[in-house]
Amino acid sequence: MGMLIIDALLWLGLHLGVAGTDIRYAITRRIGVNAYRGLFSFSSIAVMVFLCMSYAQSGNVVLWTAPDWLRWVLAFVMLPAFVLFAASFVRNPTAAGSEKYLKGEIKGIQRVTRHPMMVSYATWAAVHMIGNGDVASLLFFGTLFLTAVIGMPSIDRKTSDRDAAAWAQLERSTSIVPFAAILAGRNRFVPGEIGWVVPAVGTALWLGLLIFHRSIFGVAPVSF
Repeated sequence: MGMLIIDALLWLGLHLGVAGTDIRYAITRRIGVNAYRGLFSFSSIAVMVFLCMSYAQSGNVVLWTAPDWLRWVLAFVMLPAFVLFAASFVRNPTAAGSEKYLKGEIKGIQRVTRHPMMVSYATWAAVHMIGNGDVASLLFFGTLFLTAVIGMPSIDRKTSDRDAAAWAQLERSTSIVPFAAILAGRNRFVPGEIGWVVPAVGTALWLGLLIFHRSIFGVAPVSF
């Protein structure tokens, strides 16, 4: 458990203490943006490998056991998370190198949330914390949940630095929380802009993981 805590702190330090602060800009000024991205990617992969290994080797101290009905609820909560994940590959305005989307029309999944991938990660992590109910899962998935939740405003800040005018338009018309801008009257939901492919891919991924979760990870999310 001690190594899991250390690896979790390393991950948070790397993503929230470096990537999410002015330290990132200080490093990029010294070594350049491309070198920084390469170093950051390598470090992230290395720390994630250690984090996963520590999680797998941690003791199973159970704090609560989710009832079957709750596990089914959590399983269905993952369906929109998979759809958002699939949608993030189609149009993600806050991703690195997405300036053309920043300056284009706000449509599709952007109307729902400007951070589809990060929202999907946060949902996935929260679902696993609630469903597993053990200390190791709270540390592992809680670390990734914090990274996603705190990372979204950090990404917004970097997006604003890239193009302040385009960011102002994006901020006015979109939201972090799904459907918040739509409910506030700052945008509207247009399902036709999302199409059927993204929901179909998201649903297929969801069904695949639901069926084969035990085979891949050794634990079944629900009992059939």
